[in-house]
Amino acid sequence: MHKPEGWTSFDLVKKIRSITKEKKVGHGGTLDPFAEGVLIIGTGRDTKNLSKVTDKKKPYQAVIQLGLQTDTLDTEGMVINKMPVPVLNHKQLENTLSSFQGIYKHKPPMFSAKKINGTRLYKLARKNIKIEREEIISKIYNIELNTFTDKLIDFTVTCSKGTYIRVLGSDIAKKIGTIGYLIKLVRTGIGDYKISDSLSIHKFESQWKSIEN
Repeated sequence: MHKPEGWTSFDLVKKIRSITKEKKVGHGGTLDPFAEGVLIIGTGRDTKNLSKVTDKKKPYQAVIQLGLQTDTLDTEGMVINKMPVPVLNHKQLENTLSSFQGIYKHKPPMFSAKKINGTRLYKLARKNIKIEREEIISKIYNIELNTFTDKLIDFTVTCSKGTYIRVLGSDIAKKIGTIGYLIKLVRTGIGDYKISDSLSIHKFESQWKSIEN
Protein backbone atom coordinates (compact mmCIF):
# COMPACT_ATOMS: atom_id res chain seq x y z
CA MET A 1 0.00 0.00 0.00
CA HIS A 2 0.95 3.66 -0.43
CA LYS A 3 0.27 5.28 2.94
CA PRO A 4 -0.82 8.87 2.43
CA GLU A 5 0.69 11.81 4.30
CA GLY A 6 -1.27 12.67 7.44
CA TRP A 7 -2.41 9.11 8.17
CA THR A 8 -0.94 6.94 10.91
CA SER A 9 0.05 3.42 9.90
CA PHE A 10 -2.77 2.15 12.09
CA ASP A 11 -5.25 4.44 10.28
CA LEU A 12 -4.47 2.49 7.12
CA VAL A 13 -4.81 -0.84 8.93
CA LYS A 14 -8.22 0.20 10.30
CA LYS A 15 -9.39 1.33 6.86
CA ILE A 16 -8.34 -1.94 5.22
CA ARG A 17 -10.00 -3.91 8.03
CA SER A 18 -13.20 -1.96 7.35
CA ILE A 19 -13.03 -2.56 3.58
CA THR A 20 -12.13 -6.26 3.67
CA LYS A 21 -14.06 -7.21 6.85
CA GLU A 22 -10.95 -9.16 7.92
CA LYS A 23 -10.61 -9.34 11.70
CA LYS A 24 -6.84 -9.79 11.65
CA VAL A 25 -4.97 -7.02 9.81
CA GLY A 26 -1.44 -5.77 10.54
CA HIS A 27 1.43 -3.84 8.96
CA GLY A 28 5.16 -4.37 8.59
CA GLY A 29 7.21 -1.33 9.58
CA THR A 30 5.59 1.82 11.00
CA LEU A 31 5.63 5.06 9.01
CA ASP A 32 5.31 8.40 10.83
CA PRO A 33 2.04 10.30 10.20
CA PHE A 34 3.80 13.09 8.25
CA ALA A 35 5.55 10.51 6.04
CA GLU A 36 4.13 8.72 3.04
CA GLY A 37 5.04 5.72 0.95
CA VAL A 38 5.28 1.94 1.04
CA LEU A 39 3.52 0.14 3.88
CA ILE A 40 3.14 -3.63 3.70
CA ILE A 41 -0.21 -4.90 4.96
CA GLY A 42 -0.96 -8.46 6.01
CA THR A 43 -4.35 -10.03 6.65
CA GLY A 44 -5.38 -13.26 8.33
CA ARG A 45 -2.60 -15.84 8.52
CA ASP A 46 -0.27 -13.62 6.49
CA THR A 47 0.18 -11.31 9.47
CA LYS A 48 2.65 -13.91 10.80
CA ASN A 49 4.95 -13.17 7.86
CA LEU A 50 5.12 -9.41 8.48
CA SER A 51 8.18 -9.77 10.74
CA LYS A 52 10.12 -11.01 7.70
CA VAL A 53 9.17 -7.83 5.84
CA THR A 54 10.40 -5.46 8.57
CA ASP A 55 13.91 -6.94 8.32
CA LYS A 56 14.29 -5.89 4.67
CA LYS A 57 16.30 -2.88 3.48
CA LYS A 58 14.25 0.31 3.25
CA PRO A 59 14.97 3.19 0.82
CA TYR A 60 13.69 6.69 1.58
CA GLN A 61 13.69 10.12 -0.01
CA ALA A 62 13.80 12.98 2.49
CA VAL A 63 14.07 16.78 2.62
CA ILE A 64 15.69 18.63 5.53
CA GLN A 65 14.73 22.22 6.39
CA LEU A 66 17.87 23.85 7.81
CA GLY A 67 18.06 26.60 10.41
CA LEU A 68 14.98 25.55 12.35
CA GLN A 69 14.21 22.68 14.71
CA THR A 70 10.87 21.28 15.88
CA ASP A 71 10.25 19.22 19.02
CA THR A 72 9.22 16.23 16.88
CA LEU A 73 12.02 16.67 14.27
CA ASP A 74 9.30 16.80 11.58
CA THR A 75 6.37 18.95 10.44
CA GLU A 76 4.05 17.62 13.17
CA GLY A 77 5.76 19.60 15.94
CA MET A 78 6.38 23.17 17.04
CA VAL A 79 9.50 25.17 16.21
CA ILE A 80 11.66 25.25 19.36
CA ASN A 81 14.95 26.61 18.05
CA LYS A 82 16.45 28.79 15.30
CA MET A 83 20.05 28.98 14.10
CA PRO A 84 21.97 30.52 11.19
CA VAL A 85 22.80 28.25 8.25
CA PRO A 86 26.36 28.28 6.87
CA VAL A 87 26.99 28.63 3.14
CA LEU A 88 26.64 25.19 1.59
CA ASN A 89 28.51 23.62 -1.30
CA HIS A 90 27.98 20.40 -3.22
CA LYS A 91 31.22 18.64 -2.26
CA GLN A 92 30.83 19.46 1.44
CA LEU A 93 27.29 18.07 1.48
CA GLU A 94 28.30 14.91 -0.37
CA ASN A 95 31.10 14.32 2.16
CA THR A 96 28.79 15.00 5.09
CA LEU A 97 26.18 12.55 3.87
CA SER A 98 28.71 9.82 3.02
CA SER A 99 30.14 10.09 6.56
CA PHE A 100 26.91 8.50 7.84
CA GLN A 101 27.28 5.41 5.67
CA GLY A 102 27.88 2.22 7.66
CA ILE A 103 26.97 1.60 11.30
CA TYR A 104 24.73 4.39 12.59
CA LYS A 105 24.29 4.88 16.34
CA HIS A 106 21.45 7.17 17.40
CA LYS A 107 18.81 7.57 20.07
CA PRO A 108 15.09 7.21 19.32
CA PRO A 109 13.31 10.58 19.43
CA MET A 110 11.01 11.33 22.35
CA PHE A 111 8.15 11.74 19.90
CA SER A 112 8.14 8.10 18.74
CA ALA A 113 6.10 4.95 19.29
CA LYS A 114 9.03 3.13 20.89
CA LYS A 115 8.18 1.64 24.27
CA ILE A 116 10.41 2.08 27.33
CA ASN A 117 9.25 0.35 30.52
CA GLY A 118 5.90 -0.34 28.86
CA THR A 119 5.16 3.29 27.96
CA ARG A 120 5.35 4.76 24.46
CA LEU A 121 7.79 7.65 24.34
CA TYR A 122 5.38 10.07 22.62
CA LYS A 123 3.01 9.79 25.58
CA LEU A 124 5.79 11.00 27.90
CA ALA A 125 6.83 13.70 25.41
CA ARG A 126 3.29 15.11 25.36
CA LYS A 127 3.57 15.56 29.13
CA ASN A 128 6.95 17.32 28.67
CA ILE A 129 8.69 14.36 30.29
CA LYS A 130 12.07 13.59 28.78
CA ILE A 131 13.88 10.37 29.73
CA GLU A 132 17.24 8.87 28.84
CA ARG A 133 17.13 6.47 25.89
CA GLU A 134 19.64 3.81 24.95
CA GLU A 135 21.34 4.11 21.59
CA ILE A 136 19.98 2.18 18.62
CA ILE A 137 22.49 0.58 16.28
CA SER A 138 21.30 0.40 12.69
CA LYS A 139 22.99 0.45 9.29
CA ILE A 140 23.07 3.00 6.48
CA TYR A 141 23.73 1.03 3.28
CA ASN A 142 23.72 4.00 0.95
CA ILE A 143 23.09 7.73 1.19
CA GLU A 144 23.21 10.26 -1.65
CA LEU A 145 22.58 13.95 -2.22
CA ASN A 146 19.82 14.74 -4.72
CA THR A 147 19.57 18.55 -4.69
CA PHE A 148 20.06 21.45 -2.29
CA THR A 149 19.36 25.16 -1.84
CA ASP A 150 20.62 27.57 0.81
CA LYS A 151 18.25 26.04 3.42
CA LEU A 152 17.03 22.72 2.01
CA ILE A 153 18.74 19.37 1.50
CA ASP A 154 17.04 16.66 -0.57
CA PHE A 155 18.65 13.23 -0.17
CA THR A 156 17.99 9.50 -0.56
CA VAL A 157 19.02 6.83 1.93
CA THR A 158 18.76 3.06 2.12
CA CYS A 159 18.91 1.71 5.66
CA SER A 160 18.12 -1.19 7.96
CA LYS A 161 15.08 -1.45 10.20
CA GLY A 162 15.11 0.65 13.36
CA THR A 163 16.58 3.72 11.67
CA TYR A 164 14.86 6.99 12.57
CA ILE A 165 15.26 9.17 9.46
CA ARG A 166 14.07 12.20 11.49
CA VAL A 167 17.09 11.76 13.77
CA LEU A 168 19.37 11.23 10.77
CA GLY A 169 18.13 14.51 9.27
CA SER A 170 18.83 16.32 12.54
CA ASP A 171 22.30 14.73 12.79
CA ILE A 172 23.13 15.75 9.20
CA ALA A 173 22.18 19.36 10.02
CA LYS A 174 24.35 19.30 13.17
CA LYS A 175 27.34 18.01 11.21
CA ILE A 176 26.92 20.91 8.79
CA GLY A 177 26.98 23.32 11.72
CA THR A 178 23.30 24.17 12.14
CA ILE A 179 19.99 22.55 13.09
CA GLY A 180 17.19 21.07 10.99
CA TYR A 181 14.05 18.98 10.74
CA LEU A 182 12.40 16.88 8.05
CA ILE A 183 9.70 18.53 5.94
CA LYS A 184 9.28 15.51 3.66
CA LEU A 185 9.78 11.76 4.01
CA VAL A 186 8.81 9.15 1.44
CA ARG A 187 9.53 5.44 1.85
CA THR A 188 10.10 4.33 -1.72
CA GLY A 189 10.34 0.61 -1.03
CA ILE A 190 10.75 -2.31 1.35
CA GLY A 191 12.94 -5.08 0.01
CA ASP A 192 11.51 -6.05 -3.38
CA TYR A 193 8.33 -4.03 -2.87
CA LYS A 194 8.46 -0.74 -4.81
CA ILE A 195 6.40 2.43 -4.47
CA SER A 196 5.54 2.27 -8.19
CA ASP A 197 3.65 -0.98 -7.50
CA SER A 198 1.86 0.31 -4.39
CA LEU A 199 -1.86 0.97 -4.28
CA SER A 200 -3.51 4.06 -2.88
CA ILE A 201 -6.29 3.34 -0.40
CA HIS A 202 -8.84 4.64 -2.93
CA LYS A 203 -7.59 2.35 -5.68
CA PHE A 204 -7.49 -0.61 -3.29
CA GLU A 205 -11.06 0.05 -2.18
CA SER A 206 -12.40 0.33 -5.72
CA GLN A 207 -10.56 -2.85 -6.80
CA TRP A 208 -11.81 -4.74 -3.75
CA LYS A 209 -15.42 -3.68 -4.38
CA SER A 210 -15.18 -4.68 -8.06
CA ILE A 211 -13.98 -8.17 -7.02
CA GLU A 212 -16.82 -8.45 -4.50
CA ASN A 213 -19.34 -7.51 -7.15
